[in-house]
Amino acid sequence: MQTHELIAHPAHPPLAVTRVEARILTSDSEWLRLRWRIEGIGKLIVPPFAGRGRADELWRTTCFELFLRPEGGTAYCEINLSPSERWAAYDFTSYREGMSERPFPREPDCTMRLGSAMAIFDATVPRAGLPHAECAAGLSAVIEEQGGVKSYWAIVHPERGPDFHDDSCFAARLAAPATV
Repeated sequence: MQTHELIAHPAHPPLAVTRVEARILTSDSEWLRLRWRIEGIGKLIVPPFAGRGRADELWRTTCFELFLRPEGGTAYCEINLSPSERWAAYDFTSYREGMSERPFPREPDCTMRLGSAMAIFDATVPRAGLPHAECAAGLSAVIEEQGGVKSYWAIVHPERGPDFHDDSCFAARLAAPATV
């Protein structure tokens, strides 16, 4: 299990959220299991249930993101996961170039659990939809709070504005799936 403390981009501070943590819980030949934990959720906006299915622009409200770039390359994929249970997957040939919809063999499972002071977002992503190589990984979150306040959370941020596609954000590692 890998745990990563995410930091809010200083130009976009949160309203009440005090901490966001992302974890790679397990990874095997079938599934990648991820968890984000959000503390200070008193003003958190959670997108309403919309049922499973692809949807674009999930980042416009609270959503959780995974970026994977196979070792030695410039191509990468982006997975967006929403508490609404909507999701998206894209491929890029290089930094923000050549965007296309990434095929997925089955839909990810997404679950949001809300407590009084914290929330847990769990996602189970089919490994068959992810690169079959060791990858540099970026774990991030867009958090929307009341009044339209958005904060952008990542392991590392580039010096300019928030940009989860930036090379510096690929600060975690994901091993290649084990073959059975």
